[in-house]
Amino acid sequence: MGRGRSKASSGRDPGGFVALPWAVLDSPAFLRLSHPAKALLLELARQCHGDDNGRLLLSRVHLAARGWKSADVIQRAKDELLEAEFIFQTVQGCRPNKASWYAVTWHKLGKIQGFDPGMERAFRQGAYRKNDPLCPSPGQVRPSIAPSPGQGRASPVPSPGPIRAKKGTSSVPSPGHPLDMPSPAAV
Repeated sequence: MGRGRSKASSGRDPGGFVALPWAVLDSPAFLRLSHPAKALLLELARQCHGDDNGRLLLSRVHLAARGWKSADVIQRAKDELLEAEFIFQTVQGCRPNKASWYAVTWHKLGKIQGFDPGMERAFRQGAYRKNDPLCPSPGQVRPSIAPSPGQGRASPVPSPGPIRAKKGTSSVPSPGHPLDMPSPAAV
């Protein structure tokens, strides 16, 4: 803890915690996630201790112990997280008893033996930011204090004479309801 502070005086309950950067929570990709996908992401973040990123589990057996009941909800949320690149699959599981492994992409990949070939090279930290809109930094530019150039110059000359009505049209409304009248094209 440093500076003589104990865990009891840190201002939080004892035990581990989830390190989830605000950059993740505020990203447009996170804001677009469904609620089940956000909840599943928290389950993965809870497992990550830093050095084990890449060996996180999303198996039905593991998640059932944490209250997840629907295999369909788990699969849809997992697919959504993979698509948005918040998670990355490092090992493909197989039946009967080998679970797939995953990594969260806001943290570096752990130095773990057993990843599928090429997975360490394919992993991209921060991959969830791939679809963020590109917004340039405002930098050190100072706003202009000059008046706006406007929409261009207005003509100083008045219009050429009075406006004339088109021939064949009446300025007096016709009697009756407009829906009861035949259209001008039918006349």
